[in-house]
Amino acid sequence: MTAYAKDLEQAAEFFRKQGKRDWSEVDAPAIFLFQSSLGPPTSVTTLRRKVSALRSLLKFLKRHGQGPACELPSVAGARLPKRLPKALAVDQLEALLGAPDVSKPAGLRDRALMELVYGAGLRVSEACELTFSELDLDTASMRVTGKRGKTRLIPLPAMTIPWIERYWVSARPALARRPVEAFFLNAHGRPLSRSMAYRILETHARIAGIQSHVGPHVLRHTYAVHLLRGGADLRAVQELLGHASVSTTQVYTQLDIDEVRRKYRDAHPRK
Repeated sequence: MTAYAKDLEQAAEFFRKQGKRDWSEVDAPAIFLFQSSLGPPTSVTTLRRKVSALRSLLKFLKRHGQGPACELPSVAGARLPKRLPKALAVDQLEALLGAPDVSKPAGLRDRALMELVYGAGLRVSEACELTFSELDLDTASMRVTGKRGKTRLIPLPAMTIPWIERYWVSARPALARRPVEAFFLNAHGRPLSRSMAYRILETHARIAGIQSHVGPHVLRHTYAVHLLRGGADLRAVQELLGHASVSTTQVYTQLDIDEVRRKYRDAHPRK
């Protein structure tokens, strides 16, 4: 029996105990009681599945004139908790960046990729779509077009630039098979894909001995957390990350509201 069938059997048994002899007799109060009965220790994921199964059945029965007259149950109230990646500690970050074999073109590319994603706080799509024309090494900055076509200018750390230059001069020509605008290339000379970028990070995380999952988003998250812990202004970090709202930055960096208030109080002239 599938999980959904078990879910519907559980709902049917609950409604029978409420004196409902048929699905058409199920009313709003009974549905509310059923949803209330699914609280802790039931996980949010399981709760959503159970309510979704009931909603699908009632919707089907309504469509065929056999369902209840009340409104269908909603899963909106059962929100999944936000699962944010943990920022890497400085020693973990250094171990990760040092994992690639930079004597090989692919290893040098991997090092440059990780240096740039962390050094500029890039989304994985932004790194994969990057072209050399968007990099200005003379001014140690780069131009990034992010979500909703919004362009932002990001300063590059001094330690990141040499790896970008080494990759461009020594590794990229060995990977390129034909003219292509993408900055990061795979072994076939084509633009690096998002899935390949994830595999690169996972591979080097294992080499570095990092037990937790590490993907490009973890490096972006680490970038934000390290900036804020170093005293960077919350609004500045918001702009660097390309967030539309400062509340997104606050959640993304796992700062509690007291920390946000403290930063605003310190910055506001009237305290």
